[in-house]
Amino acid sequence: MQPAHILVIDPQPATLALIAFNLGMAGHTVSRAQDAESALLMLEDGLPDLLLLDWNLPGQSGLSLIRRLRAQAQTRALPIMMVSARCGEPDKVMALESGADDYMTKPFSPREMVARVHALLRRWPALSEQQLPDASGLRLDPHTLRVTAGNQQLAIAGLELKLLNFFMSHPERVHSRAQLLDQVWGSAVDVAERTVDSHVGRLRTALQPSGRHDCIETVRGSGYRYVARAFDAMVASA
Repeated sequence: MQPAHILVIDPQPATLALIAFNLGMAGHTVSRAQDAESALLMLEDGLPDLLLLDWNLPGQSGLSLIRRLRAQAQTRALPIMMVSARCGEPDKVMALESGADDYMTKPFSPREMVARVHALLRRWPALSEQQLPDASGLRLDPHTLRVTAGNQQLAIAGLELKLLNFFMSHPERVHSRAQLLDQVWGSAVDVAERTVDSHVGRLRTALQPSGRHDCIETVRGSGYRYVARAFDAMVASA
């Protein structure tokens, strides 16, 4: 694992120190902030490789901060891990659907925290080194993380972006919801399989303006399949 720069946001100095110590022992550089406003100022000076934050921040909450970052082009693809004392499934689902890439509950094992950070850092570089347009004309640029259909840029970010990348990298194959959770969310994330349906729905909505939403097929009783059919054929059959 290559050393990474990680920004940690937590209102408790003791928790900040614990996380920073363990990440530092793993070879990473850690910046610290105790609220969202301080973190935003730090992000203006340069993006870290990963953001780790608590939900219950003073002022702007961690959830609100995630939504704000996902709405901005420069931070849309920033890997984000939430560490929170909120342990209910609705809380986890809300955080993940708002743009968090992983969720861990407090109190936590420092070893598990470091392992999850490493798993998240490994998943993001998995975006294809070179993503050529498929038969439907979609292109995912691995450097800018922009998705285009012909000359049209599509607003896709966060988990939907990773989900599309996985589909485009494995066309014509049927993937179960459990497989998608493991490959896109990571096996360490404990959420219900229906979360996949929600994000597939959002991805289809994001693809709707280009007419490519039908590329993602529901295979009854099995899961989902990405079909890179020619766009001209899609229009003709519409």
